[in-house]
Amino acid sequence: MPDRPGLDPEELLSVDELRALQLERLQWTVHHAYANVPLYRRKFDDAGVAPGDIRSLDDVRRLPFTTKEDLRATYPFGMFAVPMDRVRRIHASSGTTGRPTVVGYTEGDLQRWAQLVARSLRAAGVRPGMKVHNAYGYGLFTGGLGLHDGAALLGATVIPVSGGQTARQVQLIRDFEPDVITCTPSYLLTIADAMEQAGIDPRSTSLKIGVLGAEPWTNELRGEIERRMGIDAVDIYGLSEVMGPGVANECVETKDGPHVWEDHFLPETIDGGSGESVADGELGELVFTSLTKEAFPVIRYRTHDLTRLLPGTARPGMRRIQKITGRDDDMIILRGVNLFPTQIEELVLGIEALTPHFVLELTKSGRLDAMTVRIERDPALPLATCVAASEVLRQRVKAQIGTTIEVRLEEPGTLPRSEGKYKRVYDLR
Repeated sequence: MPDRPGLDPEELLSVDELRALQLERLQWTVHHAYANVPLYRRKFDDAGVAPGDIRSLDDVRRLPFTTKEDLRATYPFGMFAVPMDRVRRIHASSGTTGRPTVVGYTEGDLQRWAQLVARSLRAAGVRPGMKVHNAYGYGLFTGGLGLHDGAALLGATVIPVSGGQTARQVQLIRDFEPDVITCTPSYLLTIADAMEQAGIDPRSTSLKIGVLGAEPWTNELRGEIERRMGIDAVDIYGLSEVMGPGVANECVETKDGPHVWEDHFLPETIDGGSGESVADGELGELVFTSLTKEAFPVIRYRTHDLTRLLPGTARPGMRRIQKITGRDDDMIILRGVNLFPTQIEELVLGIEALTPHFVLELTKSGRLDAMTVRIERDPALPLATCVAASEVLRQRVKAQIGTTIEVRLEEPGTLPRSEGKYKRVYDLR
């Protein structure tokens, strides 16, 4: 088991000590949000709840939810709880499905964010003095700058490459010999492909650790990445509305789902339909309340990520979330059957003759929905072998998911490659 140097004192708290700290911080957050954010004051009043009513952690369930629609309705700065002269940085979502969601950070928020990313990287096995090749996008997206500041605070050397320009990424990995790469898992596969096309064995590089996140990915994809790259692939979790990367992170010694840094975030799981809480261990939609954010506190923010809250392992006082492999708004309903893209990914990676490069196309066949898995064949294998493997995939989807799909083999290199978050589903209906 790797060493565990320099853990934050909060990582060593007992469950009782942690719950007491959470309640103190929850009460402060609720008062802060009510006093300074008109939307929260209105929501609390409409729900008949006042900040003084929060006397236990269970009382959080009395508070109203916050949704992405609330953030868009108050665009751009209506959710900020401090004057603008205290805001030191602004980040925002891409806004591809509507108005972007805008978040702000005070100087203290930025310091805490960096500390939590440093904690996350340390949990992943990163140590001071290591070189970190940061291929998350810089700019309004929280990934690049969030990872950058945390790695620097940890004492690592940051190589701020950002996303894209894959050939240059490969060249810099060879020349600068980093120990760690941070990016989305799909983009790391793109980098591995580019290495192989350049005649480089991805296992021969200096890389030892990949800190990967910003999109759902399965343990099967972890296995594929670790096999091809010869690294430890560790999951980092976060979202801009709650903070950015570093809300939770896997520990490299266990790789059993990200531990939530509960001294700063209170997690819940709910039934997505009714909004009622579900017990730890049951599948539900993940909800977060921030506990220490000054500029942009969030109360019961609905993430739409589906997971289970589990007991801590490598950090016993902190609960884990089961690896996020789907979102309730990513769910595809195909002829009455619910499925997630990661379920297809899991089956694809379980068939040795198939590559991980695939997309899902949704179309209409008469009055019925239809789905085609377009997947690249493996150039190292005979065509007949790939055809047989595609038929195995079709049969396994039918047997294990319960719906009929078509599988279409594509030539190597013809499907789009990830340069960040990968678009897996194309709805052509």
